[in-house]
Amino acid sequence: MASTTMIWIIVAIIVAIGVVAVLAFLARNKRRHAHAEHIREEVGRDTQRLEKREAFADETQAKARAAKAEAEVKAAEAARLDETAASHREAATTSREELDARRERADALDPKRSDVGGPKGDVGGAKGNEARQTQAETPTTHQHRL
Repeated sequence: MASTTMIWIIVAIIVAIGVVAVLAFLARNKRRHAHAEHIREEVGRDTQRLEKREAFADETQAKARAAKAEAEVKAAEAARLDETAASHREAATTSREELDARRERADALDPKRSDVGGPKGDVGGAKGNEARQTQAETPTTHQHRL
């Protein structure tokens, strides 16, 4: 009987060790599950932050594209205005040359034109203004100014 008791004690010890092992295994799994849940919660919060950051990046990129498009429109408008200004400048230069040629022709045709103000056609400067004023004055007025 002593050997049967010994066997029962050994079996009880083995069963106790097995129960302790199973309890330890279950406790470890419970801790791992709790830790995994904690990590999942952090990932969920971080995912929300990441989605907000991505949305902000998308919005900023859209603003950048809009600004680039607006800059391209303004650059095209500036180029068009430059071309228009050059065209007007060229037309004005041509008109100025035509007017100067007509003025020179009129001066060449006019026998009463005097050269008091300088060479014919020189009416642009201060001397030209004085010459026009002198030509418009009567001889008596001209004498009083002297």
